Formats: sequence, C-alpha cells, structure tokens
Amino acid sequence: MRFFDSHLHIIDPRFPLVPNQGYMPDPFTCNDYLQRTEEFEVLGGAIVSGSFQALDQSYLIDALKTLGKNFVGVTQIPYDTSDQKIKALNEAGVRGLRFNVNRGGSEDLAQLDYFSRRVHDLVGWHTELYINSTDLQEIKETVIELPAVSIDHLGLSQQGFSTLLSLVDKGVKVKATGFGRIDFDPISAIQQIHAINPHALMFGTDLPSTRAKSSFQNSDVSIISQALNEEEVTKVLYKNALEWYMR
Repeated sequence: MRFFDSHLHIIDPRFPLVPNQGYMPDPFTCNDYLQRTEEFEVLGGAIVSGSFQALDQSYLIDALKTLGKNFVGVTQIPYDTSDQKIKALNEAGVRGLRFNVNRGGSEDLAQLDYFSRRVHDLVGWHTELYINSTDLQEIKETVIELPAVSIDHLGLSQQGFSTLLSLVDKGVKVKATGFGRIDFDPISAIQQIHAINPHALMFGTDLPSTRAKSSFQNSDVSIISQALNEEEVTKVLYKNALEWYMR
C-alpha cells in the first residue's frame, strides 16, 4: 500500500537531544525508518521536530539530505529567527512551523499569530499544532484567521472534538496519525472529518510513536480503508498530503 507519511520523527543520537519532562527517547535513525516501512510504498513524508529536539536544526537538515526527494521538514524555531535563517531552512526542505503545545520545546503560543503569518508570508510555510482539542477553544478565533494550519493526531481527545470539527469546517487540516495516542474511535473521527472537508485529512505513521500508549502498527493503515471508500482513501493516504506539503 502506498502513502505519504505526513508525520514521522527521526531521532539521531549524533545530534543534540534534551530530556522533556524527564523523558529521553531511544534512537530512531533514517535507516531505522526505512527498514520499519519497507513493506509499504512510501511516497515521501514530513519529518517533524519533537519536544526532545527543541530548537535544534542540525538533525533535521541531515535527515532531509539522507531521506531525500519528497521528504520535507516541520521545525521548531524561535520567533525572532532571522529571515535569512528561515530562507536557508526553506532551501533545505523545511515546509512547516510547529507549535508543540502538548509537550513544549517550541515557541510559545503567544507568538502563534505573529510568527505563523511571518513564515507564511516569507516562505509559504504552514503552521502545525500539537495540541489537545480541549485547548482549542481558547485559540479558535486566532487559528481560524491564520493562512494555513494543521492539527496533529486527530486532536488527541474526544472532549473538544466538536471544536476541532468546527475548525475543519473553516479549512484547518488534520493529521490522521497517532492512533495509539487518542481516547476515541479513529474510524468515526475520520468519517466525521472527511464528511466536512474531504481535503482535510492526512495519514501518517507517527513513527517511532514516542510516549504513545501503543506504537504504530502496519494495520493502522487499514483503519483508513475501513472508514472510507477507495477513492476517498487515496486522498487521505497521499493526495491531500502531497498537495499540502509539496506545493
């Protein structure tokens, strides 16, 4: 089965790692990722900076060079990063700015509006939010007005899911990732989101699934097939993400 992996992490101990809330991840290198996904036809993917990588860019630039064509980066940088540095990261293949609300390690939400608009205007990046949907209500109006936004892991929780759906209705994208992190049925959630906006959902493995209750299983891909028809499945598995990340 083919997919564009909209959410994966590379954890390379050759580059800086910092404990997050007392947690330090095990290594998961580019080679580990390729071996883990060898049963699939991976069309590309988005390498997402984790809390334990904080504001380091060295691992990401190396991973983008290693994995090559059709792999892009989603990074965490401070709001006062120079235009020159942002443009250099864009040249290296970075396409998204991450705010890690759930775990920290990224820029503060106070900079969400300013920084999201700045990077979008400068290099066309979108913003990615790792946030529990229970916390979306307080930033909903800001998120709606941003030029391009996605939310990780189906919003994580059933409580607040209605707020997530209201954002989908306004054009916000959602990653169908991290099924081992959520507290609700992914099939129903996928169906509800797709019904509102068939362009919203993007599948990803969330490998190596750090701190999740259960890690990615190959059978997770079939959850999309259980939720939607064949044509709809292709949009979620790769068409939506290719349009989002590779434009």
